[in-house]
Amino acid sequence: MQNFKELYKELATLLTGKIEAIEWLDLWNSQVYNLEGEHPFPAPALFLAFRSNQMQDAGAKMQKVEMQVDVFLFYETFLDTYKGAYNEDGALAFLDIIDEVNKLLHGSTGIGYSNMRRISFSPVDTGGAGNLYTITYKCELIDYSASKEWEEGEFLDVAIEPKEDNNYIINP
Repeated sequence: MQNFKELYKELATLLTGKIEAIEWLDLWNSQVYNLEGEHPFPAPALFLAFRSNQMQDAGAKMQKVEMQVDVFLFYETFLDTYKGAYNEDGALAFLDIIDEVNKLLHGSTGIGYSNMRRISFSPVDTGGAGNLYTITYKCELIDYSASKEWEEGEFLDVAIEPKEDNNYIINP
């Protein structure tokens, strides 16, 4: 992983590409607590938040990071969830989305992370009609963001010539 932006993009692509019900994905910024003042977004919506639990130096300005990934699901509904309600299935559809998120993330490994594990799940009170749940995962990654980046290019005054026996001659 080069940086946290790449981790966000990888998870956003995974979640929106596999869960058709998701209509919006964004970084978490407490958007659901100020719906009137926020840019409108459709629901169901997922929001991602990142925090490090632990970091260890791994040499050459690299760090091994134990990352916490919070996935917030906002599902706006006025349907009834009580047993036997005529619209109960629609009201409980957000639980299917939670299961889909967990199927994709728990036990997963990606390009920029490994060992994703769910560590908690809980409802969050919004004070409104929307259901907000947070699913918390932890994963491991290597952060190279402080390391020097090497670019492809040519060495000045150095040529490498192949020989017939598959050995090479370096001519400075």
